Amino acid sequence: MTNPHPTAADGPQPPHEPPAAADGAQPPQGPPAPDTDSRTGGAGGNPNPAEGRVPTTHPHPRTDGLHAHLVVTRPTFHLDITLTAAPGEVVALLGPNGAGKTTALRALAGLTPLTAGHLRLDGTELDRTPPESRPVGVVFQDYLLFPHLTALDNVAFGPRCHGATRAEARTQAAAWLDRMGLAEHAGVKPRCLSGGQAQRVALARALATRPRLLLLDEPLAALDARTRLDVRSQLRRHLAEFEAVAVLVTHDPLDAMVLADRLIVIEHGKVVQEGTPADIARRPRTDYIAHLVGLNLYRGRAEGHMVKLDTGPAITTTEDLAGDVFVAFPPSAVTLFRDRPTGASARNLWRCEVAGLETHGDQIRADLTGELALAADLTTVAAAELDLHPGAPVWATVKATQTHAYPA
Repeated sequence: MTNPHPTAADGPQPPHEPPAAADGAQPPQGPPAPDTDSRTGGAGGNPNPAEGRVPTTHPHPRTDGLHAHLVVTRPTFHLDITLTAAPGEVVALLGPNGAGKTTALRALAGLTPLTAGHLRLDGTELDRTPPESRPVGVVFQDYLLFPHLTALDNVAFGPRCHGATRAEARTQAAAWLDRMGLAEHAGVKPRCLSGGQAQRVALARALATRPRLLLLDEPLAALDARTRLDVRSQLRRHLAEFEAVAVLVTHDPLDAMVLADRLIVIEHGKVVQEGTPADIARRPRTDYIAHLVGLNLYRGRAEGHMVKLDTGPAITTTEDLAGDVFVAFPPSAVTLFRDRPTGASARNLWRCEVAGLETHGDQIRADLTGELALAADLTTVAAAELDLHPGAPVWATVKATQTHAYPA
């Protein structure tokens, strides 16, 4: 890796191997002019970038953007995923710990070699291109800012590594900091920056070399909840202005839903679901995804409006389907009774037992076992009136109109 302590007294000097956060093969340039790209909403092309990008269609197969088949084999782990993304698109890799998200990001950056597969960016093969020669910028989880350099010189580091003079690099860096709303912090060292400010300096440093692929590894994980809310909104705006491909790695579903145009869910080194945030939230296909988006999810075989679960009872739905299906419903759709209800209109009724209770926002979430394992949300008052506690027997009902069935 790069020596993080350049020795020249007048500012950062280009080392033999620049850090991944400053990688890029494009000639050093400052931020594009505000009117450079009105097609993608990049670099100021959208006068209101918070409204997102304008979708584009391409009648012929594209050669630009990202086309990757990443295969990495280790003694105890195997990653095999395919990634494609168009310029101006933000893709989030979402998955549990150990799923392979960071391995995929490191493979894209060139920090982990591929065992097989390919990696093409804008039609150029990058499989054997060393990390420092790839047009890639990386924002690491802990930002990795040089502690002895000011915010200005941290951002100028990338352009200096690509041949810019000290004055040119500083001019470009100042423009990027201004764009990030950090012009007044140009002379501040990282230890005096807030978490949100450090994140924006790291993003500016990654963008200063005009990468064609921007990689963000858990970019909001190091922030507290209050700062995270503000920075997430700012990051969304900056990504909306980015005209190349951005790949975000996160385990936080809210970060993925807010920041990304498309989600790719990885489990055990494989892609298990891919689509827009709305599609994935509405039609989860694994227990992990269902838990993330807050749904009870089951798999079974449908015959008309009845779905016989693979393990468990049947569920009545409003959809008329046949064959293998998923059935989902939110915990808020579940109504609990201590005694078997006699006048309830719900078509679905199961005898259960309370396995656990926990606070979930301003409600209580009950974890139920029995004829059907499920989660149910209810108010604190309702939980008290029902005298819920671990081991308490209950009856759970769900109306057919509150379920959603779809092909598996």
